[in-house]
Amino acid sequence: MWLKPVPSCFSMLKPYCSATPPPPTTLKFITAMKTTEEPDVGIFCYISQLPGFRGILKQRYSDFMVNEVDAEGNVVHLTNLDAPAETVKEIETKTHDATSKDYTTEIESFRSLVDPDDAERLEAIINLINSGSEDSILPIVLSPDYDKSHRTAVHNFFKENFKFLVTDTVDGPDASSKCIRVRINSGGQNSRGRNSRKRKERGDKPFDSRGSDDWSENVGKFLRFHLYKENKDTQEALGIIGKMLGVQPRSFGFAGTKDKRAVTTQRVTVFKQLASRLAALNDRLIGIKVGDFCYVKEGLVLGQLMGNRFTITLRGVVADSEDTIKASAIALGKQGFINYFGLQRFGSGSVPTHLIGATLLRGEWKSTVSLFLDPREGDILLMLLGTLRQLPRHLVSEKAILQCLKKCPGNYLQALKAIPRTLRMMYVHSYQSYLWNHAASMRVQKYGTDRVVLGDLVYCKGNETEKVSEVVRSECVDENGNDTLDPIDLDDISGTNLPEERLNLVKAVTAEDILSGNYTIDDVVLPMPGSRVILPENDIADVFHDLAKKDAISLTESVHNVKEFSITSMTGSYRRVFQKPMDFEWEILKYIDANKPLVDTDFDKIAKTKPSSLNGDGRLHDKTKQSECLDNDVGLQTDDNGAKAKGEELPQAESLCDTNPQETQTALKLSFTLPASCYATMAIRELLKTSTSVSFHKTLN
Repeated sequence: MWLKPVPSCFSMLKPYCSATPPPPTTLKFITAMKTTEEPDVGIFCYISQLPGFRGILKQRYSDFMVNEVDAEGNVVHLTNLDAPAETVKEIETKTHDATSKDYTTEIESFRSLVDPDDAERLEAIINLINSGSEDSILPIVLSPDYDKSHRTAVHNFFKENFKFLVTDTVDGPDASSKCIRVRINSGGQNSRGRNSRKRKERGDKPFDSRGSDDWSENVGKFLRFHLYKENKDTQEALGIIGKMLGVQPRSFGFAGTKDKRAVTTQRVTVFKQLASRLAALNDRLIGIKVGDFCYVKEGLVLGQLMGNRFTITLRGVVADSEDTIKASAIALGKQGFINYFGLQRFGSGSVPTHLIGATLLRGEWKSTVSLFLDPREGDILLMLLGTLRQLPRHLVSEKAILQCLKKCPGNYLQALKAIPRTLRMMYVHSYQSYLWNHAASMRVQKYGTDRVVLGDLVYCKGNETEKVSEVVRSECVDENGNDTLDPIDLDDISGTNLPEERLNLVKAVTAEDILSGNYTIDDVVLPMPGSRVILPENDIADVFHDLAKKDAISLTESVHNVKEFSITSMTGSYRRVFQKPMDFEWEILKYIDANKPLVDTDFDKIAKTKPSSLNGDGRLHDKTKQSECLDNDVGLQTDDNGAKAKGEELPQAESLCDTNPQETQTALKLSFTLPASCYATMAIRELLKTSTSVSFHKTLN
């Protein structure tokens, strides 16, 4: 149910906020845009009018710690690296009878069939077998193969030449690729392998290649563990663990992704794996640790969390006085912040995700593909680089599109559908977020932050359900009822709203409600556009229609019949306009050595109890990691922040590596919990009164 649009609402904006609204999301605007700034996506208001102060977020990635909060409200920590006494027994069999043969000829033939690196991997595994070390051999995964007939030839080659090995096909790094996995045939040389046994020989149990098919009936099929990682994103960390275990990515389950430039701890489940196997990886893992193992009946899925606990250290703090810092911290705890979707919601590339979402909603398939593939400043020149195999793995959408166009030239819609579903839906959700941010700014601009006004939307209280005109879940779901979670929301958000809010009902505030005082400013919500949400019954409703109309998008009817790229086919959701940090704590610290951590991580705490088992200084060393010194090459787009007092320039921060080690500096340590879907950077923005954009933060270094 949508209200009828009226003439533009932006003429009503007053000079209260920090910036004016940007132009509409047209292709002309895209070509001129280099980096996304907060006003471009509707972020230009604050709650308090206190002055900001200078502070550097993530000068070291260990200054940003994130601990997941599970659905029961427990903060997830890494406390123990040891595996418990195993109650699970796998059936072990001798795997081969091939230690005496020379396979040089077969390997050379294999080299002509596959990538040279794959031949080297095969030779290495055969050498291990011949040395009698088969018990420690892990499966190998060959390079991505897009040709089914070629994969068949490789499978047949192994059947004919390496009967002590067995192969199967697993998912590749992107949607349209597959990889061949090679592992020891545990059934022996003359057998097709235990995994190829007839179903009746397995007790009528289907083989699941995610883990062992021999598993005790009385033990949960999923191993749950706590994943601790430094300066790595969730997929990267699990990819490393998966390769070591020889399992597919789909074997792992988790409630939410955590960002790279941070120290994070979260729960993960893996299907049918022994705790002892994972615990044994700790000695080999770099920048990653696993622990706190237990077996459970169900695996984790996205959204199964209450939120995140943040421990954030702002370094290099400069303010008029400590009283300024204290006043700002107290105000953040009491008043909270505007619950904007942060810049990370809109991507880090030259073309923000909401602009791509707008072209999808207009049904401009070819234009959308061009946005992905046209060379643009700061991005890899995709069309000039060469083959698909040369594309970096993180360019998932680009690779999927090119692979499809290679097979079906000119079929741009099909190419867009080749992008993994959660990723392609993220672009449409990003446009919804763009509209929501602008509406939130208008709500603050016009009506302030201290009272409920006539026509505001609120979650119902008490016995008011009969007065509600529409019922909707407060998370994004599609018409099939499937959760549509956003993979770009990383460590300082969690993909869905709080579970207890999902079935809450929404109504428009009446004059009677205002007189009764039943509702406060904390109850106010705004909709994410969709077919089953209502708009505020005041002029804030006009923001949605006005902005969409400028982008040639209708919120009430679709110009094409592709439901997943249509707002009218999406249910919609609601989001609180204001959010207060929970269990909020803060502390002003003094330090001299800028290279010294100011807060212990989970691993630091373990290291203090078991120093002999760790590296020399008790730290989790990563030989390949980037320096913790912040430089211009570090990916700051997800949640980096700088500091500038409102309306004035402050002194530039020195590089961490150049800081005078004898100079006493000030830091502000913040600890707080946010519910799922909230952005910690928006809380820091309210505190410092500064932009969170990459371009601004680079000026501090």
